[in-house]
Amino acid sequence: MKKIFRIRAGIGLILVGIVGLILPIMPGWVFIIPGLVILADYSPRIRRVLEWARQKVEGVRSSATMKDRPDPGK
Repeated sequence: MKKIFRIRAGIGLILVGIVGLILPIMPGWVFIIPGLVILADYSPRIRRVLEWARQKVEGVRSSATMKDRPDPGK
């Protein structure tokens, strides 16, 4: 029963997020990301997508921090 509730909640959050992407009233990603995190427990595909996104975010963060550091040669 708990598993069915979590899956429905994840799908519901994703659907609300899609509506949020279409309508300018609310940001959709705020609902899509938690929905994907909930569903990642039950789907290896979604887990791989989240891992890929996490690696991309870490790459952007590391390149941003490297740009902010002063150059020691100057």
